[in-house]
Amino acid sequence: MLTIGKLAALAGATPNTLRYYEREGMIPPAVKGANGYRLYPQNTARRVHFIRQAQQCGFTLAEIRELLALPQQASACCSDVRKLAVEKKLALEARIKALKTMSAELDALINDCVEVTHPLDDCPILNALNRVPADPG
Repeated sequence: MLTIGKLAALAGATPNTLRYYEREGMIPPAVKGANGYRLYPQNTARRVHFIRQAQQCGFTLAEIRELLALPQQASACCSDVRKLAVEKKLALEARIKALKTMSAELDALINDCVEVTHPLDDCPILNALNRVPADPG
């Protein structure tokens, strides 16, 4: 059995993160030792590592719950995991595209604002953000 501090060190997480995972049902609840310390089974470190790796790949906790639940489903197979990974990849690519668009828009605003001594009323960035689109009707 591992104390929360030892588990945190093994898993590269903080005790607060572990408590959060426990509250969210991501890891099994700790048992209390005679000394009142939270004690976790050794295999919890592997589960926390899995959660952290999945988060690094962009999976949300809800999506990680799905991944963790797959082994309990008799009909689940590798294609189910692949499907979730492909969906996550497509969502990430869409987000990257949106972020690149935002970055390009900011570049244009920054390039329009070359005279930094303008009063705020003449600031091209503020004026562009305040501009109301023309009514198409």
